[in-house]
Amino acid sequence: MRILVVEDVRRLADDIAEGLRDQGMAVDTAYDGLDAAAKINLNPYDVIVLDRDLPGLHGDTICRMVSERDNPAMVLMLTAANAPGDRVGGFLLGADDYLPKPFHFPELVVRVRALVRRRPAAAGRVYRAAGVELDPLRRTVTRDGEQIALSAKEFGVLEALLRAAPSVVSPEGLLEQVWDENADPFTKTVQVTMGRLRGKLGEPQIIQTIPGVGYQIADPSSPDRRPGAVGDGAGPTP
Repeated sequence: MRILVVEDVRRLADDIAEGLRDQGMAVDTAYDGLDAAAKINLNPYDVIVLDRDLPGLHGDTICRMVSERDNPAMVLMLTAANAPGDRVGGFLLGADDYLPKPFHFPELVVRVRALVRRRPAAAGRVYRAAGVELDPLRRTVTRDGEQIALSAKEFGVLEALLRAAPSVVSPEGLLEQVWDENADPFTKTVQVTMGRLRGKLGEPQIIQTIPGVGYQIADPSSPDRRPGAVGDGAGPTP
């Protein structure tokens, strides 16, 4: 899942972002409304953690802009104002949840995960393919009933591939969904993570590399398995 944290107090924004990254989320940050608007127009987000009182563009304007999009992100509005009228005002603008400051970080994490599950495109489903089962809610992965321990990024990559199946996901698409704006697109980050993930999933491989295109989930026993696809951990050719 990809999250945008919009907060003009840089230390707070960075602390929230780092804490969410520790929970396995890809997180971008914006310190004012103008930067937030630019990033929302550029990237697809699952949840936006949005401070209401922002310089540049007010948080209310950002919230309204998000709610009017075709496939809007879920909005968790943060504010120091905690009167019922303030909460009602936020919901009328299109906010999906409301968290007054100061807050306990574990509560923020729970609310973000709840918003991801509520998003229509997410639906909180369990993904299955070739004996592999991934439960986004419980953060568990099994293969043929055996538990598999994955890192946050490995889990994110597998979830992105299962969610897209049977479509192919490019390395750039995985960077966008699993990492964040700080990821270097010229590194072998995706290739290295893919190699570790394949090793943990074991044989037969269910992740194919489609040379020059990207990665795809496919049942090894399926007659539709693409000819020329490889599953040895090598990244797509340029």
